[in-house]
Amino acid sequence: MKRLYTLLFVATALAGTTFAAGAEAWPAKPLRAVVPVAAGSSTDIVPRVVFEQLAAQLGQGIVVENRAGAGGTIGSAQVARAMPDGYTLLAHGSAHTIAPALYPQLGYDPVRDFVAVVPLGVSPSVLVVAPSKGYRTVADLVAAAKRRPGELNFSSVGVGSATHLSAERFRLSAGISAQHVPYKGGAEAMTDAITGRVDFFFGPVALVLPQIREGKLLALAVNGSRRAAVLPDVPTLHEAGIANAEYPIWFGIFAPARTPSDVVERLNGEALQALQAPKVRDRLASLGVEPMPMTAVEFEAFVRKEVGVNAALVQATGVKVE
Repeated sequence: MKRLYTLLFVATALAGTTFAAGAEAWPAKPLRAVVPVAAGSSTDIVPRVVFEQLAAQLGQGIVVENRAGAGGTIGSAQVARAMPDGYTLLAHGSAHTIAPALYPQLGYDPVRDFVAVVPLGVSPSVLVVAPSKGYRTVADLVAAAKRRPGELNFSSVGVGSATHLSAERFRLSAGISAQHVPYKGGAEAMTDAITGRVDFFFGPVALVLPQIREGKLLALAVNGSRRAAVLPDVPTLHEAGIANAEYPIWFGIFAPARTPSDVVERLNGEALQALQAPKVRDRLASLGVEPMPMTAVEFEAFVRKEVGVNAALVQATGVKVE
């Protein structure tokens, strides 16, 4: 009997050692990160900047795959069904918390079916217009909209996108009506703002900054809580007289629910370290992306809150996906 207990003890110890070794071995192979939007968008560019540094720290490659479609829900659903082993990630943004309000039959829950790992940063949108339109301030644009109710229009990268809801929040706060013109991507939405086919556009800083600097677009305001470092002379909407119109765009990394907590904590810590690397910090700053450091627990709470905020906004505006 004594020999049996000894054997059991040794077996248990070995099993524990094997488990620990397996845990320590993560990551033992390259990671796969799904970006549920088209290549070239801010939601695609920002994670790629971070992943390069993160891969170097982990000693494993990170393969980025774009799985665009249906407002980011196709790629997100794919990750929700993936093995929760820490090798499949979702790189998404604000739209992740908008989807439940737009798609009643979504098939996954952005909170229940995912672990919020780490935010990568936050960036305001910029209210831009074509110089030829003659709007020099937010007050000019609002006055024109009130003189011609429902005649002005604005572009976005799609129904229910962050660029769409950003404009809708502005519209509600300013007390104006305007027609929404959705496009399939940021380049198209911005191009028609440049040509004047649409009256205004709330574009991510990374997208519109070059056009602003070249004089092709005029920046009237940013919709963050403070001015953007790369556009210090552009007021916030609050400074321009429009209260309660903030709608910054954020980016983050998610993993399938039930991903081991030690893996999540490791990813959070490594990503936060990567974000502090000078080349990463400088590159994101040039894109107008500001730090948003949070633990995984803090990010999880933030995401839950964002789901509620966006649900209320969608209901208030009546936004629907046809």
